[in-house]
Formats: sequence, C-alpha cells, structure tokens
Amino acid sequence: DVAVLLDGRRAVSASKDGTLRLWDLETGAMLRTFKAQTDWVTAVWVMAVAMLLDGRRAISGSADWTLRLWDLETGAMLRALKGHTNRVTAVKVLPDGRRAVSASQDGTLRSWDLETGAMLRTINGHTDAVTAVAMLPDGRRAVSASVDKTLRLWDLETGATLRVLEGHTSVFQAVAMLPDGRRAVLGEWGNTLRLWDLEAGEAGATPRPPQGHTDDITAVAMLPDGRRAVSGSADDTLRLWDLETGAMLRTLKGHTGGVKAVAMLPDGRRVVSGSLDKTMRLWDLETGAMLRTFNGHTGAVTAVAMLPDGRRAVSASHDKTLRLWDLETGEMLQVLEGHTYWVTAVAMLADGRRAVSASWDKTLRLWDLETGAMLRALDGHTDRVTAVAMLPDGRRAVSGAADKTMRLWDLETGATLRVLEGHTNTVWVVAVLPDGRRAVSASWDRTLRLWDLEAGLETDRFTGDAAFTSVATMPGWPYVLTGNKIGQVASFQVPSV
Repeated sequence: DVAVLLDGRRAVSASKDGTLRLWDLETGAMLRTFKAQTDWVTAVWVMAVAMLLDGRRAISGSADWTLRLWDLETGAMLRALKGHTNRVTAVKVLPDGRRAVSASQDGTLRSWDLETGAMLRTINGHTDAVTAVAMLPDGRRAVSASVDKTLRLWDLETGATLRVLEGHTSVFQAVAMLPDGRRAVLGEWGNTLRLWDLEAGEAGATPRPPQGHTDDITAVAMLPDGRRAVSGSADDTLRLWDLETGAMLRTLKGHTGGVKAVAMLPDGRRVVSGSLDKTMRLWDLETGAMLRTFNGHTGAVTAVAMLPDGRRAVSASHDKTLRLWDLETGEMLQVLEGHTYWVTAVAMLADGRRAVSASWDKTLRLWDLETGAMLRALDGHTDRVTAVAMLPDGRRAVSGAADKTMRLWDLETGATLRVLEGHTNTVWVVAVLPDGRRAVSASWDRTLRLWDLEAGLETDRFTGDAAFTSVATMPGWPYVLTGNKIGQVASFQVPSV
C-alpha cells in the first residue's frame, strides 16, 4: 500500500519486507526506513493536517497482527496497537484524527484511540477475513468488504451492523467511498468494479472503463437541466454526457486543435468552444452539427464567456487580445487590446457591459465591452494569472495564478480584499459557488479545494488521480463537475453551509 503526504512531495510505502519507507517523489530518494513489525506490512495510512499533527504521523497494519503509530520526521515508533488475532489487512483514520479503524483476517474490525493506544471496540459480523474498509464522510460510519462475499455498513459508535449487502458470487478485494457518502465502489476478484448504493442496499450497474476523450479534459460546462454536461479536450473534440448514467451521448468534431474552452448558451441547446486552432465554434448539441466558425484570432483561443443576452460572446487568446462576437451573424464586434502576454481567462460581469480578464502578464484587467476601453488593471499576483471568476454581486472577482494563490478583488477600486493560500502548485481553475460565499479551486497539485471567501479559509478538499484542469458549478446543483489531466470527468458533492 502507498499513501501520499499532504505536501504532495513525499509518500510512504508498505512492503512485504516488513518495512515502511518514506520517499521524496521529486527526486526519487528514499528518505527513511521504518522497521519494527515482524512480518509483512500490509496497510498504511498517512494522516492529514486536519486529523493529526500536520501530517507528521502514519499508522501501519501488519501480518504480525499489530498496528503501529510512527513519527515520520524522526522515524520513531510511537505506539503498538495489539488486539487482532490474525493479519491486519486495512486501516483508516477517522476525521477527528484521534481514532482509527482496522480490518483483519480474524474476521473483525476494531476501533482504536491513537492517543492512548486503547482498543475501543471489536466489531463482529463477517464470517471470514475482512479485506478492506472505507470511512463515510460523516466519520461515524464505515463500510467493510470480506471474503464472505458481503459488504457491511457499520455504526462505529455502537458497533452495530446497519446493513448487509450480499448476493455476489465473487470476493470483494477493495472498497472506496464516493463523496456523496451514499455509494461505494467495490473491486472484485476477476477485474470487476461494482457500484453499490449503501442506503438502498443495492448494486448498480458495473461501471464501464473510461470512455470518450483520449487526452486531457480542458473545459467542462453544465447544461441548464442539471442532468447533462459538455466537456472539451486536447483530443480536439467536445463530448456531451449524461451525468445520471455516465453515458456519453454525443461527440462533436470539427476543431483541428485541442479544445481549450466551452460555454453554454442560455437556450441549453447550443455551446460555443475555443481551440488551439485559433477559432471559436458554435455547436448544436441536439444534432451535433457545427453551426458556425469564428475566425479572427491569430493565436489559440483559451477562454470564452457568454453575455447575458445569449447572442454575444467574448473570447480570450494567446494573441494577447479579447474579442467580442455576434453569435447570430458571426461578426466580430470589438477587439480589446492591452495585455502584454497571453490572455488565459475571461468572466462577464452581471451588467453585461463589462468583462474581467486574466493574463500571463500577471495582471487582471477590467474592460468596457461597448467601447473596448480598458477601465482598470489589477496588480498583485507575482506570477502568471490563469483563472478568474465573478461573484454574484457583480463587484468582486476571484482569481488563481501560478504563484499558487487565489485573490479576491474589488473591481470598483482594484483593491485586493484577500489572499487565499494553501495550494502547492499552480491554481489552474476557479469557480464561485451559487451561494456567492464560497469558491472552488483546481490545481496542478492534484487537489480540488473549497474556500470560504469571507473568512479566507480552506474548508474542504478532494485529492484526485491527476491534476484537475476544469471545474463547473450550477445553481441548485449540489455538486462540482471536474475534468482532469487523464481524461476523466467526475462530480464532487459540495458540503452544505
């Protein structure tokens, strides 16, 4: 097993040679070896900053029937936890950071107090070895998988079995919870994945291998019905998806370079895209037909934003300009010049007359679309500005940059209201939630982070399989839709305020 530390630069591995090893992922160097167990080390979990001592400790489980708590900075073994009567196969830490739950070939789960080493509870029910365990987001329940071919949902406070999910003829080897806290993905012998609804106690359709895009997903947008989304990719295509079933409904082909931007028209039937081929294109999602090509930019079109009237759009480009277009006629209405490097993002203000842009020249700029005049330059970032999104009040915007920060701006005065720090790599995308109080950021550090804009604090985070490259939100939809560097589209449930 392997777990990555919060800094994203180090990882700790567990091995059959009876050791844990700490690694520098940037250089490949082995930083430290931890050895105390007398048999195979079979499970490891590195604690997060919100849980335990700023990610400085790890807990391991072993075939010697014990769990051990380690200090990753010094290599010291802090505590041995004994109680299981067979190999420990899995371990997870509860959100409070003070307790852990383990699974074993002795057929039990056990909960532990990590501060004292005390075993708090033995959880019985499985009739064979327990192979995997996962925590639900509420921190009070866990789900386990077993060689007895059942999945069990547990109340960790009481040890009670809340639900038994059975009916499969194969053994569950792994389990992971979805962010909604209701569903789990199970890995079975025979290379099968199954999706289970824990509330209903039913197995869903077997998820199919990722289909559709064959390269990075660079942009996503929600349709107004909240059931479908459109994605753009470096594979030169756009694809329409059913979010309920995961089915790909349509592929839109026509661009001759990677798609960098997508924006929905208010009618929910058409979408506009921007591409490395230097064009913007208008599409009919119902038929898949390309309705119009907009030529004019002399560099890649990196961002597109719709005006409230649904008839015009503004595009941003590597040619250092923004351009205003009439989507009905294809006419280019305005060229906005002022940036001194690539323009990477654009967002519309609620009045429909102004837009704010972000650029690799380290600035944001506020524009009057009617006259083409630049109204204000916003300085503060110390590296390329990669993203910008408007707050619903129409007066403030939030930006992301290669300096690893986000900034909240007052567009009327140009003042930086707040600097949000936490990411360990470029902030690639930002989106403001419909409540106007929170924002979500996606970064090359492989995390998606939720922020309280008023307090300037990170309130939640998700870590993905690859760098997140696109984010979309929609009023009334309690999820964030994302795309990543390996062609995956996924949704994450946003905690309620």
